[in-house]
Amino acid sequence: MPDPFPGDRPTLEAVAAYAGVSRATVSRVVNGSTGVRESLVEKVRRAVEELGYVPNHAARTLVTRRTGAVAVIIAEPEDRIFSDPFFSLQIRGISKELTAHDTQLVLLLVEGGDYDRIARYLAGGHVDGALAFSLHTDDPVPAIARRTGVPTVYGGRPLWTVAPDDQAVPYVDADNRGGARAAVRHLRDLGRRRIAHIAGPPDQTSATDRLDGYRDVLAGGDPALVAQGAFTAESGALAMAELLDRCPDLDAVFAANDLMASGALRVLKERGRTVPGDVALVGFDNMDSVAETTEPPLTTVQQDVEGQGRLMARLLLRRLGRDDGGDDAAPDGHDNHSHRDARDGGNAPDQGSVIMPTTLVRRASA
Repeated sequence: MPDPFPGDRPTLEAVAAYAGVSRATVSRVVNGSTGVRESLVEKVRRAVEELGYVPNHAARTLVTRRTGAVAVIIAEPEDRIFSDPFFSLQIRGISKELTAHDTQLVLLLVEGGDYDRIARYLAGGHVDGALAFSLHTDDPVPAIARRTGVPTVYGGRPLWTVAPDDQAVPYVDADNRGGARAAVRHLRDLGRRRIAHIAGPPDQTSATDRLDGYRDVLAGGDPALVAQGAFTAESGALAMAELLDRCPDLDAVFAANDLMASGALRVLKERGRTVPGDVALVGFDNMDSVAETTEPPLTTVQQDVEGQGRLMARLLLRRLGRDDGGDDAAPDGHDNHSHRDARDGGNAPDQGSVIMPTTLVRRASA
């Protein structure tokens, strides 16, 4: 069909004339409003398609007070974000879910502690909501989100305190404590008796939960068998060297993530320790790019990082009224109204949050 409006961008009025309906009808259909007869909806949609009409985003924002965008805030230095596969997986899950709901992802990196810029952006009405993860105890992002009134879903169980009801904020997490228990029990069942732990940053709940899981299985264990890491390969290597100097008789290591386990493996080889012969090694995350490429391949705890990203996005979209799933249909089959609390294994209050299960993946390192 020839273009009835050559050289011009089709307007709302042009679509209305082409479809033989009023401008108000076209506006209601384009903006997703209800109350329009299906026969008219079909006429408008056909006209939009044939004319190649693209809605004016700025005008729509003024009317609906929605931007169609969601901020993703990662509270880590850029070099870690782009070197740790955890972040790319989580962002990929978020992106897939937002794309499926025609929502734009806006990545906000916190570099050099520039939180004033984050606060100005959120307060400026540029996004409808926010997703934030890898936050630390004293991170100002929760207070910023609360002050600006931007609906926010968090990745990881909250550890911060901003207001008495802050523990009601929605979040998505893995069963870090349960996964750690499974890892340490596996090492104990292999007959290992001097099981060390390379812990993650103490100001992040994923690390503290994994440390608690280690201690659940080895209650009253030797505190010298715990060394501090920072979720990086280099920190894992440093912690492993410290442990070997302090406890040369150790026969197993549970590292709080795969990157630290890879660093630990490198030091074990440098010190002449065979894996798993002399020292059995288990990580956490099951990052394929790490766990399957080490030599030997790494036994680790699987968490669905991409799935967590999708769940975070879906919980936020539900808060924004854009998720077309039923109220009782939790994302990907997970119970969204009550969950197992990774801290104590009990039922948590209805907070609209999800704790996803973890499983042990056995490979050659343990």
